[in-house]
Amino acid sequence: MKWETNLMKTTLFVICFFAATAAFGQSASGVALLNAEPAMVAFNSHGGHASQHEMGSARNLLEQSSYTHARGERPLWEVASPSQVTPLGDSARTLKKAHESAKRADIVWNN
Repeated sequence: MKWETNLMKTTLFVICFFAATAAFGQSASGVALLNAEPAMVAFNSHGGHASQHEMGSARNLLEQSSYTHARGERPLWEVASPSQVTPLGDSARTLKKAHESAKRADIVWNN
């Protein structure tokens, strides 16, 4: 129980030490750059983006591709071929036969 407490205290001390070192490194690096004069921040204004204007001309994003359009729906039986589902029992029997006919080991080790 005592070694767990010491380990926890040591780990907490190391984490606090690294956090203090990182905080000091962040604050000490800008000491030479800081001064007491205020700096005004100016944001660029883009008023033209919010105004109403005509829509641009249509552009084809597909370049060389052709455009295909269709209306309505086609039933799945016209498009997709039916899948052949093998029952689980048949799959198990096939695997069992393959396991029975598989090559066995020549040497058996008994330790």
